[in-house]
Amino acid sequence: MGKGIIAIVILLVLALLIGGQYVGVKNTLVTKNEAVKSAWSQVDVVLQRRADLIPNLVETVKGIAGQEQAVYGEIARARSALLGAQTPADKIQANGQLDGAIGRLLVLVENYPQLKSNENFLRLQDELAGTENRIAVERKRYNDTLQDYNTYVQQFPASLFAGWAGFKPNEAYFKADEGSRQAPKVNFGGAGPTPQASPAPAK
Repeated sequence: MGKGIIAIVILLVLALLIGGQYVGVKNTLVTKNEAVKSAWSQVDVVLQRRADLIPNLVETVKGIAGQEQAVYGEIARARSALLGAQTPADKIQANGQLDGAIGRLLVLVENYPQLKSNENFLRLQDELAGTENRIAVERKRYNDTLQDYNTYVQQFPASLFAGWAGFKPNEAYFKADEGSRQAPKVNFGGAGPTPQASPAPAK
């Protein structure tokens, strides 16, 4: 009988230890997951800011290069896809398409030197360049936060408790090609054509 009580006590102690560790890991997972959501919300804000700038930029270019309808249509479709995307993974993919479309618009600008002296265009390109820089900063912060979460979820023993608590690795990394960021940040007054963006597919 004494051995039975000892065994029960040992099992209770183990259960309390495991339960306590589970609660601790789950709380950490919740904290890290919320950090990922917060970092993504900042990315989302700057993506929206850029999407809001694009119609004015396109209209300004249209005023001088109105015949380039194919490029304008591509930008409109890419922007619509970004605004309609619901998940981070979908928005990342749509953003890559928009990167490419903006790159083609800026290549087009090189064929119309009068745009480079247009006050409205210069103001918009400055705003766009600033927004692109902010996107790069927030994208890195989001990726770093997501990597921290994924590392924790997959490390033992957190990986065991993560499965019990319903937490899984999140592979929605922002992996737009760095080259696609160059086009919006070019010096519009410089010589030579802007390299065309080539967005990488999101995971």
